[in-house]
Amino acid sequence: MTAVDDVQHMKWWGWGVDGVAFSHADKPHLKPFVVHAVDVDLDVEGAPALSLDQLDVPATRAPDELLTALRTAVGDEAVRTDDLDRVVHTYGKSVRDLLRIRANDLPRVPDAVVYPADEAQVRAVVDAALAADAVLIPFGGGSNISGSLQPEPAEQRPVLSLDLGRLDQLLDVDEDSGLARIQAGALGPSIERQLGARGWTLGHFPDSFTHSTLGGWIATRSSGMQSDKYGDIADITKGLRVVQPDGTLVVRAVPSTSTGPSVREMILGSEGRLGIITEATVQVHRVPEERVVLGYFFPSWEAGLAAMQAISASDATPSITRVSDARETQFSFATRKESSGISSYVSKGLMAFLAKRGWDLDQICLSFIGYEGGPKHVAAQKRAVRAIVRKHGGIVVGKGPGALYDQKKFDTPYIRDFLLDRGAAADVSETAAPWSQLLPLYTEVRTAADKAFAQIGVKGWIMCHLSHSYHSGACLYFTFAFRHDGVGPIGQYEVVKSAIQQALVDNNGTLSHHHGVGTEHSPWLAQDISEPGVAMISGVLAATDPGRNLNPGKIVR
Repeated sequence: MTAVDDVQHMKWWGWGVDGVAFSHADKPHLKPFVVHAVDVDLDVEGAPALSLDQLDVPATRAPDELLTALRTAVGDEAVRTDDLDRVVHTYGKSVRDLLRIRANDLPRVPDAVVYPADEAQVRAVVDAALAADAVLIPFGGGSNISGSLQPEPAEQRPVLSLDLGRLDQLLDVDEDSGLARIQAGALGPSIERQLGARGWTLGHFPDSFTHSTLGGWIATRSSGMQSDKYGDIADITKGLRVVQPDGTLVVRAVPSTSTGPSVREMILGSEGRLGIITEATVQVHRVPEERVVLGYFFPSWEAGLAAMQAISASDATPSITRVSDARETQFSFATRKESSGISSYVSKGLMAFLAKRGWDLDQICLSFIGYEGGPKHVAAQKRAVRAIVRKHGGIVVGKGPGALYDQKKFDTPYIRDFLLDRGAAADVSETAAPWSQLLPLYTEVRTAADKAFAQIGVKGWIMCHLSHSYHSGACLYFTFAFRHDGVGPIGQYEVVKSAIQQALVDNNGTLSHHHGVGTEHSPWLAQDISEPGVAMISGVLAATDPGRNLNPGKIVR
């Protein structure tokens, strides 16, 4: 069991931990690229971060009776009302969250942060909160970017943030079944360390892996980089324990069941509104003998998408299928170090060779495809994929870019803070759609974003990659950035974000593939699942939490 003071938190004003930050000093191609893309000079000194004592943190509203009940439940040291703890637990890490915290915009912060040590203490905290008619917001790693963590600004009741960071243990592995019981507050690296010591892996590696938890993944229906092989968290999660107002929900880990509407599915993506997830039983796999990620080039975005579709319909079973459009490929090239493995595959010699083959070098699309298993299996998979890649005009460029991808895959969010310090806002929108709809959707989203940039009078950039392939379709992950005016950046962001989200649902995509709904995406929920679908969700929430004590305002109002 982790001590309260050992629970890890990200810095309150940005992504990751203090002392770790992005730098362009060793990336000579990045400065001209950013000037071209969003008209921002990276050599300009970044805006200094506010210090904690500069923030206007409202005083706690927690009544003494509630604090006494909480301290009785979890111990004095596990109830915190200091400004730092409360600020850390106010927002997630969306660009809206970061703009607000940097602007000293704190209309409502949690009145206390509570750190239970086990499920019994979670039960006691829930009971105390209900008795006091307080609001309870579960908190994992704080990496959410969909507005799932902040209290409602007008909330007058006491607000508690329930930090599950002490519930971080691997409890058991059923080696015959490949099932592991893990507490919900365990961070990604801790999960893999504990499983790896026994020769197992969960195989779930979202971009937020370093700073997100099992419970958070389940509460938002997360997907990982290797979901092509291991499935997303909805596939991985087999059993659950959830503390609810009227009792503890237990979903047993069975291979399949026919017991009416799926209670397990109701908890997946529920964002704390149906209870506090304390433990999950998840499918685990033996650590593979071999793992390799190879880089590929395609002559166009269309060719890359067609190849990914062909792979999904073939007998090949890679762990990763990802291809970036030309714009994201240019960004990847721009972030390389001269001495890195990425340099070899953008060498002048290779580019000259491709030009002779008739490639438009501005349209090159970079792909990463991963393989896992025994040596013979990996070799056979690579051969099968190579044949498909060649059929679609692509080429293999080797292990170097794949190794770099593995090293840098969790570092990208740091770039957003770096740009934000210099007056550029960057964020993401991701969706899933059938294969037949991906190209039209992609085109319409880019058009909508460009119109939004023009509307607010800025130079903007939008880029995309395909990942998480399925038999019927795939995820498209859009990243957009623009230089904001420093006066109303949130208003400008809303224009761009709204245009992109509307284009997603207007073109047969879902409002989110793996980031959840929260408050950021809730305006589009009825367009995604229909008004009767929203009514069904509202009914389940009202029946489970009639007092609206569990993270109210998220998903549906």
